[in-house]
Amino acid sequence: MWDALPMKASLVLIVTFGLGISQAQERPEIPEDLLDDEHFRNESGLNEFTVPSIVKVFNELEKISPLTYTNNHLKKHEILPLDRSRLALRLGTLIADGFIAVQTGNSDDVPDIASHLSRYAKALGAGHRIKRHAAALLDHAKAKDLPELKKALAATQRDVERELIGLRDPDLSILISLGGWLQALEASSSAVEAKFTPDKAKILFREDVADYYAESIGSLNPKISEQAHILKMRILLQGLRNAMTLTPRKNPTVEEVKEISGVAKQLAEIARK
Repeated sequence: MWDALPMKASLVLIVTFGLGISQAQERPEIPEDLLDDEHFRNESGLNEFTVPSIVKVFNELEKISPLTYTNNHLKKHEILPLDRSRLALRLGTLIADGFIAVQTGNSDDVPDIASHLSRYAKALGAGHRIKRHAAALLDHAKAKDLPELKKALAATQRDVERELIGLRDPDLSILISLGGWLQALEASSSAVEAKFTPDKAKILFREDVADYYAESIGSLNPKISEQAHILKMRILLQGLRNAMTLTPRKNPTVEEVKEISGVAKQLAEIARK
């Protein structure tokens, strides 16, 4: 239970932010290494609705290879949730699943993942350009071509993001990105916990990423940010940020990794619910 976290993860009360365009302006800066190349704009800076790339997350977490993977939760995706915020979170976890499945030698699961991706994108009203990505995912998974699979997953996220902006529903892009990060963090933190080394453990300590997501979901439209599962996720993310803060020149410990892994598991379970 989230309310049983260690004292280190105790948190302050949640403060909600403003509405409309001011929301995007109040969101924290995205960690630069999580920006996809296409997110950069020459002199105009970043698109105000840009979110972290799930594939860029994997470029970092791939150093922890092999990740842990299970397909038990894929059955849950057969029934679509009615709430759009939950659709978005689940869609993000599916994008992450596609990468983890191939990276861990479970490419046979990609057809199911691609099918679920298409259904979820369509349910969000963003399925127009996703069919071709689903076909590409199947081809690259069959060939076990991880670099091309990552490109297809990145394109999937970008196209869903673009369509949501067109539908004037960009807040959901944040939740898609968050769902992907949480799924990846659960897989990587449990892998480090199982086979601990200080060097691999250090990769998990990204308080800047946890802080970005904690503040970002607090600045979403109140119709989203004030939902019970989003409020709970923000509290957990703030605790995760604290757990991920590593003292300079100090190596992480097994106990600290266990704490991160435990919170990541709780968050990923909410994202998949």
